[in-house]
Amino acid sequence: MIFFKNVSKSYRLKGSTKVVIDRLTLRLKKGESLGLLGRNGAGKSTLLKMIGGTLSPDSGEIQRSGSISWPLGFSGGFHMALTGVQNARFIARIYGVDTDDLVDFVEDFSELGKFLQMPVGSYSSGMRARLAFGVSMGINFDCYLVDEITAVGDAIFKRKCQQVFREKLKHADVIMVSHSAETIRDFCTTVAVLENGHLTHFDDVNQGISAYEKMMAG
Repeated sequence: MIFFKNVSKSYRLKGSTKVVIDRLTLRLKKGESLGLLGRNGAGKSTLLKMIGGTLSPDSGEIQRSGSISWPLGFSGGFHMALTGVQNARFIARIYGVDTDDLVDFVEDFSELGKFLQMPVGSYSSGMRARLAFGVSMGINFDCYLVDEITAVGDAIFKRKCQQVFREKLKHADVIMVSHSAETIRDFCTTVAVLENGHLTHFDDVNQGISAYEKMMAG
């Protein structure tokens, strides 16, 4: 369960104030997978970071029960001087999972081979995304955060990512940012549309997508 209690967030942009969220009160129930829609720059990624706890609201409170992932595919938390294996072990210790089990999973899943023994700073962006996705999928979370990424790599690896992700979602929820109505329908049970600091929640996915498409066409 995630509960937003009178949450507000804004930041300065080119001399003006950009309001991301204005006094939001909303409860996301366990078993609810949310698709988050909005224009480019509306603040969807900022909202996702606040849910994940890496960014604090200006005011209000976000209450969480259960474990929440970092955004899938996000590699900004890696230590560039450490190897892929060392990063996986470090993350395993932070989240209290078996280090050897996570390393074994990442080795099998990521298909990075000998590169796992090299510093992450030497990786391409695609290799870092594979490592990040592998580490994410190797830990069981109650809720997964997804920012426009559900798979990386070639077509075969993408199918592998989606298969593992679907298996995870049999026992977990997701909060997903995407511009794809098809993806939202595929993974989500509810929709929220972010516009000008206001988040409108729809229990019906198709109704939410219709409202978003009407907003974009207006």
